[in-house]
Amino acid sequence: MAENEQNQAAEAQGPQFAVQRVYLKDASLESPNAPEIFTKAWQPEINLDMNSRTQQLGEGAYEVVLTLTVTVKNEDETAFLTEIQQAGIFSISGLEEAELHHTLGAFCPNILFPYAREAIDNMVTKASFPPLMLAPVNFDALYAQQLAQQQSQAEGASH
Repeated sequence: MAENEQNQAAEAQGPQFAVQRVYLKDASLESPNAPEIFTKAWQPEINLDMNSRTQQLGEGAYEVVLTLTVTVKNEDETAFLTEIQQAGIFSISGLEEAELHHTLGAFCPNILFPYAREAIDNMVTKASFPPLMLAPVNFDALYAQQLAQQQSQAEGASH
């Protein structure tokens, strides 16, 4: 088939999306104040930082890496710091550029989040801390907020 005919066939099929693989790319946990931290009353302050990045691997293949960094302090001392890079390889085709960006920026991280949350909870409990089940995240809202921020910065730069 000629390349033009292949493109027309792909467009006729409509949008395509598939999860090829979900994997843990990196994981770490530090407990700098152990064992002393275990002797104190447990009143944790939890801070979650999140970001994602995307890399195109080939035609219609993308790696999305969701990074979660959780810092937990107890009585102003760091109880633990954990970071997970949960990644996935996704096959995506037949989407307009804006739809593709939304899929990579919100939909794919939404698929990866439960895996990252479980990996963090696993490490935390193995380090002898109480379970840390992070609340669900609305990646669509975060993506929309990021887009709005980029638009206002672009408008500010053009004035």
